[in-house]
Amino acid sequence: MMYPHDLRYQLARLHMAHQDLDQTIRSMERAKTLSFELHRLKKEKLVLKERIQEVENALLPDIIA
Repeated sequence: MMYPHDLRYQLARLHMAHQDLDQTIRSMERAKTLSFELHRLKKEKLVLKERIQEVENALLPDIIA
């Protein structure tokens, strides 16, 4: 089990990595780069987004309706 401060730290790092990937992808798209690398980066960005959601969910308490 991870402590909330560890999760917040991990979340911040994931957000930074996601933002960096977004900037890289935008630069490649502006340069009209069509490559497997661009496709790979987009997949990696999606995986990061999913991981961010997992960590955010772990930080929120479960609410039973």
